[in-house]
Amino acid sequence: MEKKILVAFDDSENAMRGVEFVTNFFTPGHKITLFSVIPDTAAACEIFSPELTPRFFSQQEIFCSMQDKKTQLVNDALAKAKELLTRAGFKEAGIFTKVESQKKGIARDIINEAMTGYDIIVIGRRGLSAIKEFLLGSVSQKVIHAAGNFSVVLVS
Repeated sequence: MEKKILVAFDDSENAMRGVEFVTNFFTPGHKITLFSVIPDTAAACEIFSPELTPRFFSQQEIFCSMQDKKTQLVNDALAKAKELLTRAGFKEAGIFTKVESQKKGIARDIINEAMTGYDIIVIGRRGLSAIKEFLLGSVSQKVIHAAGNFSVVLVS
């Protein structure tokens, strides 16, 4: 039976391990969506307030180009992931990529996408130390806690 698999994806090694997991543990008959949420830096670029530090103003152009750079890095990684999937036998017609700007929060945006008709979420575990993960949380941890009726595979 064909399943729809949502792979939460960015340009990290952990995300690529999630794709490798799919190639090793799922059959090529499944539909795969590589889903990326790009953090929204554009909103901060539109702020022109005297309270902002001169340092921000001097670096504003660099900061504001980060979203474009991140999108390019993700698109390059998506191409590699798609190639990995096709080499593993997944049909190109069954591999989809979707890149969106952050709307509510990366984890919530992943869950909202999953609610559009997926059977399982595959997500890489971020390499935080136990203390940092406890204090800050991680996207994967937030997805697991918010997943509700979804099965989530956390790949280390």
